Amino acid sequence: MSDNGVDGPDRMEVGRRSVLATTAATMIFGLAGCTSLPGTGGNKDETNNVSKSDIMGSGPLVENRPTPGGTSMDDMPNLAGKLTLYLGGGEGGLYQRLIEYIDGKYPDLEILVKTDSSASLANTIIEETKGSGSRADLFLSIDAGSLGVVADSGATVSLPRTVLKKVQPHYRGPNGSWVGIEGRARTIPYNTDKLSRSDIPDDIFALPNQQRFDGAMGWAPSYGAFQSFITAMRVLNGDKKTKAWLQGMKNQKATTYKDEFLVSNAVADGEIAAGFANHYYALRVQSQRPDAPIDLAFTKNDAGALVNVSGAEIIKGTDQKELAGNFALHLLSSEAQEFFATVTLGYPMISGVKPVGGLPPIEKLRPPEMDLSKLSNVQPTLELMREVGVL
Repeated sequence: MSDNGVDGPDRMEVGRRSVLATTAATMIFGLAGCTSLPGTGGNKDETNNVSKSDIMGSGPLVENRPTPGGTSMDDMPNLAGKLTLYLGGGEGGLYQRLIEYIDGKYPDLEILVKTDSSASLANTIIEETKGSGSRADLFLSIDAGSLGVVADSGATVSLPRTVLKKVQPHYRGPNGSWVGIEGRARTIPYNTDKLSRSDIPDDIFALPNQQRFDGAMGWAPSYGAFQSFITAMRVLNGDKKTKAWLQGMKNQKATTYKDEFLVSNAVADGEIAAGFANHYYALRVQSQRPDAPIDLAFTKNDAGALVNVSGAEIIKGTDQKELAGNFALHLLSSEAQEFFATVTLGYPMISGVKPVGGLPPIEKLRPPEMDLSKLSNVQPTLELMREVGVL
C-alpha cells in the first residue's frame, strides 16, 4: 500500500460481464485484484464473482470481530445503470475488489473504472470539466488533497445528505463536495521494550527537545505520508516553526528509512525506539509478527495527530448523479466499512464499525482543525525540507 498509490493509467471495465468480454481489462483488473496486505487475509487470486467473504480480512488482528454495525448494502437503494468511476491510487488495487463486489451484487449495474494516481486523475477531471465535460461520474481518491483540488476548481456537485450525515463533519468537504470513506491516522509507533506510552509526549513539538529521543527516532522524509504530515504542520504552524521542528529532529539524529513500513519494522526490531508513521504500518507488522514489541502513541490537536482520508465526490455534469450518490452511500455501508477496517486496515468512517488492533475509535482521536484539501500544497513543503537538508 502506498500513500502515493499509483496504479496503471488504463481505462477498464469492471465486473463479471465486462471482465469476460474484455481480455485486456481482465488482465489489468486481475493483476490489481491480486494485491493484498501480508497477513491481513484477502488472498483471493481471482477477481470474478467476488463474494462477501472475499471483502473481509482475516488473520490475528481481525479474529473475534463484533458484527459490524451501520446499514447493510441490502438495506440501501438498488444500483442500476452505467457508472464511470475515476479511481485514484486505490490502495494498491485493493479498492477494486470492493468495487467488483458491488458490481457483482447488482445485475443491472455496470461500472467503468479508470485508474491512475490521485493527483493525475484530479488534473484530468479539472481539464475535462473545462472542455466538453468530464467522463467521470464519481471520483474516488486516497487523498483528501486531490479531492479538495477538484472541488476548489468547481468540478463537483454536493453529495446527497443521506451520504454526508453518515460521516463526522471533520471528514467532509466544504458544502458537501466530498465525503471521507476511510481514515489514515498519523502516529508514533514505539518499541514497548524501550519505551512506555507515557514516555511519548502528546505534543509533536516536544519531541526534538527531549533527550530520550536523541538517536532513537526514525522517519521517512521522502515518503508521501510523511510529506503530508509536514504539509499539515506548515499549514497549521507556519514555515518558521516547521523548519525549526525539522532541524530539531535532524539534530536528534533521526534515522532515515525509505518508507514508513520500514520505520515500523525498525521499531519492532529495536533498531530505533520510536518513529513517525501512519497507523496501519504498525498493524501490518503486528499482523505478521503478533509478538512484536510495538505499539502506537497519538499526539493531540497538532500535525502529529493528522487524519487524512480516502473519499468520494460526484463530478459536475454527470447524468448519473443519483446513481453516483447511491454508490457513495454503499461505500459507507457496514460491509464496505468492515472491508476498509479489516483488509486495508484503515479507520472506518462510521461509528458502527470498529477499527482493528485495539486502536482507539476515530471519535477518540484528536486531529487538528484544518481543511484537509490544503494537504495538496506539497511543493513548499518539499522546498522547506530540502532547505533543512532532510531531502
